[in-house]
Amino acid sequence: MKQGKEVENPESRFFTLLLAAAKLPGVRIHRDTYLRSALARSCSEDDIRRAIEETPAAAGIPAEVLDKAANDSIRYETAKVSALSAAAGLPGVLALPATVPADMAQYVGHMLRIAQKLAYLYSWPDLFSDEGDDVDDATKGVLTLFFGVMFGTQSANAAVGKVAGMMSEQVAKKLPRMALTHGAIYPVVKKVAGYLGVRMTTQSFATTVSKAIPLVGAAVSGTLTFATYRPMAKRLKKHLSDSELAKPTHRVVVVEAEAVHESFVAEHAESPTSDGTAVTEEGPRSS
Repeated sequence: MKQGKEVENPESRFFTLLLAAAKLPGVRIHRDTYLRSALARSCSEDDIRRAIEETPAAAGIPAEVLDKAANDSIRYETAKVSALSAAAGLPGVLALPATVPADMAQYVGHMLRIAQKLAYLYSWPDLFSDEGDDVDDATKGVLTLFFGVMFGTQSANAAVGKVAGMMSEQVAKKLPRMALTHGAIYPVVKKVAGYLGVRMTTQSFATTVSKAIPLVGAAVSGTLTFATYRPMAKRLKKHLSDSELAKPTHRVVVVEAEAVHESFVAEHAESPTSDGTAVTEEGPRSS
């Protein structure tokens, strides 16, 4: 009974989906390669090298260059995920049991791709290790918060800002592991994961319905994906570009932001999100 309940737990459901998507081929972005490619047309070799060795903020890369690279990446990933969703819709009713889980995992995979690209442009550290397929708990935590920002949860907005502030204050090049896995941020990670587990189940149902009509379903599926994915990516871009980590700073040293012991209390009342609209802490955005 306990095992069955655990499977139905929205938090566990989300983490299972996140980890499965992270193992899909092509999901993980190589930070150094991506930054070199994204900045190649606008920056000198010296600036690119410093952006890779430290951060784009430390290299003094202009905000307009980073924003253009971010918008280009959002367009690219949106086109890919929309085409993917439409293609997955083609088989129709007979393929529903097989395609819906795969489609959801691939969609989440594309969310992971754009989250990594935006994070690297706006001076977050490498999120994945080159060793094996495992995702460490700190990375799992920060990716959960990034997804929460994309879905418009106020507590995720506040927590991402807090993590960015910790790293900025400590001049850190690694995620604040203790805060994300056992400290003040951890309860927010768990709450956001539970909320996302419920939301993604609801969205999966909507996707299933749209796929029930073969050709029309494919067109609707691609359109809906475009309509949801792009605004979510834009929301994360705005939040990361406004964070402390994205501001021009001094040189970075490799330390972990573990020394910060400030308490963190997420706001529960409605307040404006980074894109200017009011959203309750764990509820969907107002329509």
